[in-house]
Amino acid sequence: MDKQKFEIFELGNVRVSDSAWELVIRPEYKEALTGLEGFSHVQVLFWLHLHDTPELRKTISCKKPYKKGPDVLGVFATRSDYRPNPVGLSICPVKSIDRKKGKIELFYIDAEDGTPVIDVKPYHPGLERIREVSVPDWCSHWPEWYEDSGNFDWAAEFNFPL
Repeated sequence: MDKQKFEIFELGNVRVSDSAWELVIRPEYKEALTGLEGFSHVQVLFWLHLHDTPELRKTISCKKPYKKGPDVLGVFATRSDYRPNPVGLSICPVKSIDRKKGKIELFYIDAEDGTPVIDVKPYHPGLERIREVSVPDWCSHWPEWYEDSGNFDWAAEFNFPL
């Protein structure tokens, strides 16, 4: 089977400064923010541009990425930045939206300054939240809720720098 190629456009960038996080949307896409006000969270898809090399795109498995995990995991079982298509996804709490300036101020996003944003979607619990979820034993002690993850010792879980 031949691989298909797709074209993805940068819609904006992540900006990080002095513990402030925002999405700066390109002028031609500012109108796409209409109606986003009132959503407490957004899903942000971004391009992991710092890890987009031909060599890293060949990554299909990771050796012991989690201290309590198996010795090898397929990349699709991880949240590694090293992937065949370096796409990141974060659900982010929204602080404010300025449609005129094309900015979404966030309380946090796990992306670097300058990271290209490729899509923004509203988080809707009726469409995203799952009542009965299961995870492997090696990560079953991780926080159950996003809000609890800020106080969790993630450094004790990973074999790579955070």
